[in-house]
Amino acid sequence: MTGIDNDTLDDLSRLWDDIRENHQDSRNSGYDQAVLDCAARLAADPGGGTAFFWTLGLAMTAPYVARLPGEGVRQGVVAALEAADGALRDRPCDHGSHPYRDHDHHDDLYLGDQLVQIADETAEWDEERPRDEWLCPRNTAGFARIALDIIAPGSVTDVPPRVPVDDRGTIATLSSLLHGYPLGIDIDEEISFQARSLTAAEPEDRAGRLQVVRAVSWYAVSGMVRTKSVLDDLVEAVEQALPHFEDATCAHERHPVLPGSGPDAAELGVMLSSPGGRGVYERICAEEGYGAPLEKVVCPVLMEEVAEDVLDRLRERREELFGNRDTSHADAEYLRADGRLEIERIADRLDYSSRNEQYADDLGLWAARRYERAGERERAVLLLTVYQTMKISYPSPPLPVVRGVLATLRAVAAAPRPDACAHDDEHPALRYAEFRRGMPHFYAPEEFPPAEECRSAEAWTCPRFAAAVAEECVEGLAGLYEDDGGGEE
Repeated sequence: MTGIDNDTLDDLSRLWDDIRENHQDSRNSGYDQAVLDCAARLAADPGGGTAFFWTLGLAMTAPYVARLPGEGVRQGVVAALEAADGALRDRPCDHGSHPYRDHDHHDDLYLGDQLVQIADETAEWDEERPRDEWLCPRNTAGFARIALDIIAPGSVTDVPPRVPVDDRGTIATLSSLLHGYPLGIDIDEEISFQARSLTAAEPEDRAGRLQVVRAVSWYAVSGMVRTKSVLDDLVEAVEQALPHFEDATCAHERHPVLPGSGPDAAELGVMLSSPGGRGVYERICAEEGYGAPLEKVVCPVLMEEVAEDVLDRLRERREELFGNRDTSHADAEYLRADGRLEIERIADRLDYSSRNEQYADDLGLWAARRYERAGERERAVLLLTVYQTMKISYPSPPLPVVRGVLATLRAVAAAPRPDACAHDDEHPALRYAEFRRGMPHFYAPEEFPPAEECRSAEAWTCPRFAAAVAEECVEGLAGLYEDDGGGEE
């Protein structure tokens, strides 16, 4: 039917499918040539009997063309598709509908197999739509417009809505990031990019972009981001967006509850950030019978609430993560009325347990700040408190904690030390029950009886032990905030 032998049909369909599947890869000269060859065949006879074959080939490869093809590829493809659409869209036919009208990006997966079946009349036909509808010139014109819409979203009409190629890539990227597996992603740049996208958004896209920032802000304030400028970018973007939603009114009795999962919230936000994505959202709601109406999920009154909530959270956590950290409240928790340490409580909070993550940062910084004015026994306890809390802190201690702790630890590590220990027993173990019971006995032996085996006071206060503990902790913390002068007061 096409004048092309079956082996060539198979080879071309596999090649085009490979381009479709791997379109996110960098520019590929082989792909460029294959796409240009296909476009040239279509441009040579845009209204001919084989136009459907070359048009579907360009529809399959359109995601690659939409990204970064070689010079002249996009122009050549667009010209061929426009010629096919112009030549075929008004041809007479008796069909009530055509396959292209129900075709979305999920159906792209099957175009290679369908193309071969359509082109070969001897092939088994198992499609829902009859072959003549697929071969109809108007259907070919419809797929030409689908390909044009993939390449330049919103450039044509009368095609099913779809989320733009770049936005689908963003959904995948943010999903990996927000699920905690950001392989191959520059986390700081990706989050800052979402902030910039909100700032640059067109008015109709702003609600969606704000919802994307809402999603990434949870990750940004979790402690996983160690660069203050990332939070600054998010704060600035939301501050600039907020006035666009202020003083809005609506007639909605209630607003929908937006997704509470980061990946789900990001996907919804990206979908609402383009006309095609919003069309997909409305189609899904209509087909599946659930989901809030579009006008409610992008309502400016709801978006004002979202912006204010995100802004409050970002500002609060930015101060906690990068501002001055007040630890004066810790005196009431960790000091007795006579000024001595609440050693049993401190020892309990140095146990390696997730329940102690909430205390680790403030306790460690408080201990570091108290170290210089403490006596010998208390210093030994405070140094080990710093060491243990920095191990417990999750995902990592904030910048002000690291700076305060490193100032103390570096001084301890640099202090003079003897060539040999002055005690015969080993240094204290820093984990498990031996530490949990041993440190209270060392600090207050009159209150806490010794375990069966306990270290001497000289082992606990040994300067060589202190230096080794300090050096190990410094090594673990020193590189966390290099871009922000980490460790320098």
